[in-house]
Amino acid sequence: MSDQPAPADTARQQLGPDAADGLRAYAARTRESADQLAAVLEDIAANGLPAVEDCTPWEELREAHLARLAAQRPAVA
Repeated sequence: MSDQPAPADTARQQLGPDAADGLRAYAARTRESADQLAAVLEDIAANGLPAVEDCTPWEELREAHLARLAAQRPAVA
């Protein structure tokens, strides 16, 4: 991706208002997630890794995430 505009001789397909709003919302959520990750990494760089006792095992995080996904999706009979 580039921050430079497309060349003038290249025709670009315009998005509809709803699609553009959806894309902007996705960009905002992605930016927020990236900011949260950057804050965690900066904290680790400044203070070191947290104690193992203060951490949640990845298996528990995975199971909680899978449970959230399952709750969002209706079961198929």
